[in-house]
Amino acid sequence: MGFTRAELESFRDATVPDLVEPGVRLLFVGINPGLWTAATGTPFARPGNRFWPALVGAGILPHAPAYSAPLGEADRRLVFDAGIGVSNLVARATARADELSRDELRAGASALALRVAAWNPRVVAVVGLTAYRQGFDRPKAVAGRQGEEIAGCETWVLPNPSGLNAHDTVATLAAAYAAPARAAGLIG
Repeated sequence: MGFTRAELESFRDATVPDLVEPGVRLLFVGINPGLWTAATGTPFARPGNRFWPALVGAGILPHAPAYSAPLGEADRRLVFDAGIGVSNLVARATARADELSRDELRAGASALALRVAAWNPRVVAVVGLTAYRQGFDRPKAVAGRQGEEIAGCETWVLPNPSGLNAHDTVATLAAAYAAPARAAGLIG
């Protein structure tokens, strides 16, 4: 499945529903949907995004879903049966996360806290340090487990899997993503 630039642009400002089911144990939180995600409805859908391969490398999933297209029921079950879910700080789709304002990130963080309180996962893992710092007004936050919680849930900040974050590899992302998965009791 491929899209032209014009087709992808037609999804700018669209929103994508959260990929969450009751009983979620580890909630991954992206910054906001990209245009490919908005086009497919699948989180981290852009071909080459390292999120799903990193989950496989971390031992969270046995294999990656067919993530560059809309998720079929078997792939949705794969995600839910693993105890994970995916949400975003900001629901609005953009080509790049740096198109979001600090005010959007702060409003998104407040809205996320309400959703987290309703879902009550064991662990929340935000993938994007700068967005976490701005959204939650934690300018000195560093990657890893945070001293502050979101809605009473243990909170981690992890590297973003986007190809724009070139210094991380699937292997380094997998190692980072395994830590909150262990904290959530998903892997040994």
